[in-house]
Amino acid sequence: MPTSVNGNNMKTSSKKGAKSTRSTSVPDIDFSGGVRGKYAARYAESTNIVVLSPEVAEVFPNSEAVNEALRTLVRLSGKTVRVSATRTPKGRRLTSR
Repeated sequence: MPTSVNGNNMKTSSKKGAKSTRSTSVPDIDFSGGVRGKYAARYAESTNIVVLSPEVAEVFPNSEAVNEALRTLVRLSGKTVRVSATRTPKGRRLTSR
């Protein structure tokens, strides 16, 4: 099958009654002016991805189980995050505990 002038060189289905995989109501989208990774840095700032080693990942069935185990570890360690205390740029506390 020869290619047409517009570059459409993909084979089309010759079976009768076969439905097209392309919707005729959706226009083609031109991505030629797009910039790859334009928003990647902004996305990365709002995510916190941790990669587990394979032997650790075997223990947990899903991410919620990992999160629950880490929450338990934090509770047992006695570490707390103090949100109410505000510090000046030099490290002096503005509010009391």
